[in-house]
Amino acid sequence: MTVTRFAPSPTGYLHIGGLRTALFSYLWAKVNGGKFVLRIEDTDEKRNSKEAAQAIVDAFAWLGFEHDGEITYQSQRKEIYAKYVQQLLDEGKAYKCYMSREELDEIREQQEANNERRRYNGKYRNFEGTPPEGVEPVIRIKAPESGTIVVHDGIKGDVSFEAQDILDDFIIARSDGAATYNFVVAIDDALMGINEVVRGDDHLSNTPKQMIVYEALGFDLPKFYHVPMIHNENGKKLSKRDGATDVMEYKAMGYTPESLLNFLVRLGWSHGDQEIFSMDEMLKLFNPKDINKSASIYNTEKLNWLSAHYIKNMPNDDLAVLLEEYGIMLTSHDKKEIVLDALKERAKTLKELADLVNEVLTAPIEYEEKAMKKAFKGNALEVLTAFADKVNASIELHLPSDYHTLMEATITELEVGFGKIGQPLRVALLGKLSGPGLDDVMAIIGKDETLLRIENLKKVVEE
Repeated sequence: MTVTRFAPSPTGYLHIGGLRTALFSYLWAKVNGGKFVLRIEDTDEKRNSKEAAQAIVDAFAWLGFEHDGEITYQSQRKEIYAKYVQQLLDEGKAYKCYMSREELDEIREQQEANNERRRYNGKYRNFEGTPPEGVEPVIRIKAPESGTIVVHDGIKGDVSFEAQDILDDFIIARSDGAATYNFVVAIDDALMGINEVVRGDDHLSNTPKQMIVYEALGFDLPKFYHVPMIHNENGKKLSKRDGATDVMEYKAMGYTPESLLNFLVRLGWSHGDQEIFSMDEMLKLFNPKDINKSASIYNTEKLNWLSAHYIKNMPNDDLAVLLEEYGIMLTSHDKKEIVLDALKERAKTLKELADLVNEVLTAPIEYEEKAMKKAFKGNALEVLTAFADKVNASIELHLPSDYHTLMEATITELEVGFGKIGQPLRVALLGKLSGPGLDDVMAIIGKDETLLRIENLKKVVEE
């Protein structure tokens, strides 16, 4: 059975790259009928944030990720790590290193001066003398001093590392007893049964160290998949300005979970020319072996296109519920269908749709100056007044077509073009020359509000 995990550090927000890794891990587990585990790597007590840890849980809930079992927190597993540190000491696979910080810095300065790679020189690897007083030792693992370590990666293929070039006897426990990242990750993955690890390729350089821990403790190696990074459109590391922001900010900006997940799954993975993927389709088609070997490019236009697609095709009842997050209460509105049918084609995000609905439902309190100058030329006020008279005299005005009939009747009688009624009427209703269909707007706000908005504008024009 495939068991994957997502293991973020709660030292900051869950960003878009981390979310994509979580998505790939989740899909690969579920495609194979396996388990997806959430582990919070909170051993760095100085940098950890309870709010950041909760934000990860909140993001999962919003997106519909269901992790299997309880969330594991590394901060609650210190005794487990200490046991394995002691095991390696007892077996002679690790040792206590008493080298002071000053001594280590001096060695590294000398190595830099000689153009050598900075590394621990193995002074205490086979030490049998009397330890120096006043120094709390760190624990170092005995790493291979030569040979090749090969990472069999499901995306990149075999990646080779020369031991003498990348390794020294790295620290597995600090002087205060706290176990280090590469040590605890390997232990947790092994004990939790993680047999397929999907993660960003910024972790590739850590993998040889973790493989050494696996071997030293007699654990089976998982299958690794290192996913290339997400870059901006200039091919550089994604920054906050480009979209590397808190995942929950995407909710605030009005993106739906479906659009965001569809966007992310296509950042580096593909299935033919298909662009739109439901979660059910992802769970049938996803395979990490199909992930591109090169970095993906973040494209906001693509995200907006997907978001618009999902909004346009969403049932109005569902849309009305989502809009409540943005202060728009349409669930029981008698014109809900007309409102959403008229406006959802124009919106790229739920936030944009909420703003459009608000523009229609809220009477303008000011009018764009350029729109006023363009709309009110010649007999525009006369045409607008004639239309208002027809609206006032009509009893059955409910549908957009009812209002459209009155607009056509007005321009026919006055022998003017449609713009003569359309432009001044649009300014009266919306305060500007852009927006949804006028007949839709009037059907939404109703007869009385239509007349009131026309009258308010006429007062401004006549002043």
